[in-house]
Amino acid sequence: MAKKKSMITSEELQNAYVDHVLTQGSKPKSVYVFAKENNLTEEEFYNYFGSFEGIEQSIWTDLCKKSLTEVENQEIWSQYSSREKALAFFFAFIELLKSKRSFVLYSLKHSGQMIGTPSIITGVKNIFEAFATGIIDQGVESGELANRRFFTGKYKDALWIQFGFILNFWTKDNSAGFEKTDEAIERGINVTFDLFEKSPLDSLFDYGKFMMNNGGIKQNMKF
Repeated sequence: MAKKKSMITSEELQNAYVDHVLTQGSKPKSVYVFAKENNLTEEEFYNYFGSFEGIEQSIWTDLCKKSLTEVENQEIWSQYSSREKALAFFFAFIELLKSKRSFVLYSLKHSGQMIGTPSIITGVKNIFEAFATGIIDQGVESGELANRRFFTGKYKDALWIQFGFILNFWTKDNSAGFEKTDEAIERGINVTFDLFEKSPLDSLFDYGKFMMNNGGIKQNMKF
């Protein structure tokens, strides 16, 4: 008789993994042990994930994707400026993280990386940078953001730095309802977009370019 096929889903495996690390304080000893604890075979586990790190990465990326889906499905989304879209995402993402705060704290603490982007959120970085590039392009096209020859391509990097700052701030926030994180989001995103917007220096630079490109007019000017 053929063995009955498991009906477990990737989400159920994620939940089982989260429950294990939070109750035991560490990862399962092996895939074999974890699978046995959940009435699975190793083969069934590997049908969904290649490792425990793969489970963690999937949890993070799912949180990011769900946050984007929630904000992008808002009726008013298409009317938002680039700045408003960035704010909406960060508020939604942090709100969603609250439901998995214990896991987030565990995951970051055990990421084993002090410098650079932890491997567990590399998938999040790819998704976020695609989102950031989209809203930046929108802002440049609409004139909301300054199109700076050597710096516009770096705007998404500045937003990723804000992502890291806000996430780290939230993990250390002890205020009621994480209200200080809300303030950090508003202040951080607003100051970042203030830097992206056109400033008097941009106007001066544009004027300088105009004068250089039309330098011949000075020959007909008398002072």
